[in-house]
Amino acid sequence: MSSMSGEPSTSGKSISGKTDPVVRTITARDVAESLAAGLRDFQAAPWIGLASGALYAFGGIAIVLSVTALGLSYLAYPLAAGFALIGPFVAIGLYEVSRRRETGEAITFGAVWRKVMSRSEIGWMAFVTVFVMLMWMYQVRLLMALLLGVNASFASFEQFIAVVLTTNSGLLFLAIGNLDGAVLSLILFSLTVVSFPLLLDRDVDFITAMITSVRAVVTSPLPMIGWAAAIVLLLIVSALPAFLGLIVTLPVLGHATWHLYRRIVAPVAETQPA
Repeated sequence: MSSMSGEPSTSGKSISGKTDPVVRTITARDVAESLAAGLRDFQAAPWIGLASGALYAFGGIAIVLSVTALGLSYLAYPLAAGFALIGPFVAIGLYEVSRRRETGEAITFGAVWRKVMSRSEIGWMAFVTVFVMLMWMYQVRLLMALLLGVNASFASFEQFIAVVLTTNSGLLFLAIGNLDGAVLSLILFSLTVVSFPLLLDRDVDFITAMITSVRAVVTSPLPMIGWAAAIVLLLIVSALPAFLGLIVTLPVLGHATWHLYRRIVAPVAETQPA
């Protein structure tokens, strides 16, 4: 692991009375090296990564096919965008694979599953993630009602795109919707980028995990926002070929997130008094 560019931040007490994790400053180099380490983890244990990526990709395909079958194809775009928000939760098993590679523990589907299920606080973080996705969809529907009409519906996705791109109200809907989505994505990224791997790695509550995650973003804003932008770009490019690119992209990003977490949060040994 490369050396950190800054001093660890001071830590306080969590709501459970335990010492808060110590957050370290990172640089763009840490992000790049974490991404490279994530690729190596995927190459070393591809089967779990491919399974997680396939689950994520086929979940996206199923959602799009479902709304199309229900005559709601115009919701495919916001649903696809919102689906990206649950990526950190889907990647939870990948963090465990990377952790086990570090410790030399056996890597099997059963072992990974048991470890994830043993962390009850992860369920609360999953609830937060799904809640933000639902907020996104409700806001999309509200914007459609306000800008495109209370009873706005479209016969096809092509008709929806035509209205959005060729009318003033449609362009306003597109601008406000994308801005709203960017804000929600940044909020959820700040809450989860460190939370899920931290909950898997240590016995902390999910509130402490979210606070630590936000502290990580505030401590190193440019590298962390750069990482968020890289994730968005890679997910968009991967989703274009019918979501199939996510089969590889998700595991690489998941493993990389674990390695970035290890660079951000100081090990317990470093936080204990000598």
